[in-house]
Amino acid sequence: MMIAFYRGEGHDHQGRRLQDIWALFSFWLEHTHDYIQGLFPIPEAGRFNAFAPLLTTDVQRVFAKEPPLRQRQQHSLDVMLNSFGLEREDRYISAQSDLSIQTHIWLKAGGHNHLRITRMIRSLFFCHLPELAQAFQQSVIDIGTQHGVVSEKSLNYWRDAI
Repeated sequence: MMIAFYRGEGHDHQGRRLQDIWALFSFWLEHTHDYIQGLFPIPEAGRFNAFAPLLTTDVQRVFAKEPPLRQRQQHSLDVMLNSFGLEREDRYISAQSDLSIQTHIWLKAGGHNHLRITRMIRSLFFCHLPELAQAFQQSVIDIGTQHGVVSEKSLNYWRDAI
């Protein structure tokens, strides 16, 4: 199911295709909580979505062998970065000009986006995009620290994600 979803041939537990999620507005991405596990699978079961696919070693091997899967995950990252007020050029991730705590909730201390970010870093790493995982990790640590409102607990989760 996970591989078919990322190949664009399958759907998640709600019947959404990968391309459907990519097309959704940032407001939807912020206020819906059950899609992130499909975009960024990890080896462990999540606490919040019983339908979340697990990133098995077999799935990891397929990601290693199929560059289009990694390219699609990079696009998923770009979609999420945009909703976070960030942008990517190759492995360089920076703040968009309109990034602010008023409009980008992930900059606030605590919250579900900090868990999402940890998941995203780990998934990129396990899906054979380690350089991108490290770039994303460093950018959220730097930007979160620069804005001075991200909790030390979240910063430590991000530091320990890979």
